[in-house]
Amino acid sequence: MSDSPLFPQVRAGWLKGMAQTEEIAGAGAVRQPGRPPVKGRLGVAAVAGATFTVVTSEMLPVGLLTPMGGALRVTEGTAGLTLTVTGLVAAVSAPLLTSALGRFDRRTVLCALMALLAFGNLLAAWSPGFGVMVAARVLVGVGMGGVWAIAAGLAVRLVPPGSVARATSLIFSGIAVASVLGVPAGTYIGELTDWRTAFAAAGGLALLVLLALAVLLPRLPAEQEVRLGGVLGLLREPRVATGLAVVALLVTGHFAAYTYIRPVLEEVSGASAPQIGTLLLVYGVAGVVGTFVSGSGASRSPRATLLVICAVLAATVALTPALGGSVRAAAVLLVVWGLSYGGVSVATQTWLLASAPQSREGAAALFVGVFNSAIALGALAGGLAADGGGVTAVMWLGGALAFGALLAAGLGRAPATGRL
Repeated sequence: MSDSPLFPQVRAGWLKGMAQTEEIAGAGAVRQPGRPPVKGRLGVAAVAGATFTVVTSEMLPVGLLTPMGGALRVTEGTAGLTLTVTGLVAAVSAPLLTSALGRFDRRTVLCALMALLAFGNLLAAWSPGFGVMVAARVLVGVGMGGVWAIAAGLAVRLVPPGSVARATSLIFSGIAVASVLGVPAGTYIGELTDWRTAFAAAGGLALLVLLALAVLLPRLPAEQEVRLGGVLGLLREPRVATGLAVVALLVTGHFAAYTYIRPVLEEVSGASAPQIGTLLLVYGVAGVVGTFVSGSGASRSPRATLLVICAVLAATVALTPALGGSVRAAAVLLVVWGLSYGGVSVATQTWLLASAPQSREGAAALFVGVFNSAIALGALAGGLAADGGGVTAVMWLGGALAFGALLAAGLGRAPATGRL
């Protein structure tokens, strides 16, 4: 597999060392250095598809709040709680499932979690009332938290040592691309048909990914046990604590604003429903570009990359009410917003893995927990701001929190480099 300019490059030396450590520490570990490279890469692609699907499923309500709220007879702020519930459940389930499912084959676990995710999405598509929708989103949260945490550590077991770094980046890119494409894709499907079809499509995608995982992944017996105490102990590492603080502030600020981007575009920019779908698609494309550009920068300096991301995001979000008075201006702002936020997932994960190189699954579990808690908190805070002060207050809140992330990234402890 040749070097790809699309994905951030990281050194495989640490991952090779980790693999050797796991062979010694885990008697049940099964390394497969002789697996055919093509089949191993297809397995990595299937895992990346799983991370893409779970994050897309989580954020699907963002572009569908208005029609969802109308059909379920709740306000837009209340409809936003469907994102809050999913984020909170994922945040709790990630470290708990990583510990509780440590003895089970990872292929079996991933397939079971994808089945749960598919059922949750299909239940959401059918939901006759808000209570059923909340129950469906709880199931989505459980599936998401488990898949995201487990997937982060699988590349080392699927491809030869020389390809591990690129494969890990590909798995992470599934999360990053979903973070910027999931919302516009769901919105576009919702506008072509209705919001229930968008959830049904996510359920169908989960079933397809489940099939791919079952066919393409080898047996992946449990390796060394991951204890909950060891995961929580990483919080004492200053670089890990700083990275998690940046994640918390930046993601909370983004979702406080972005969860309510549809009413913002309707009220501030005067955009129609078809225009909103197009605008969010433009945002998504810009976000994909930002993902890969920022990933390359983060491999050299996570701090410098995140300082740029935080500064641009804070300014863009805060200025949207003042500068986004037309559809054309909103399009420009969304391009800048997408470019900046597109790099958040890769840059922050690079920061955390470089800060805790001997505890890959533990760092991933903490990242998932904080990231999804921040999504939940952002959706909740944005809902309160929207109901109390209108959409302008939502954007100011998001900008202020992104500025707080800028201060944390600049003043806290950081790894010297993101090269693992």
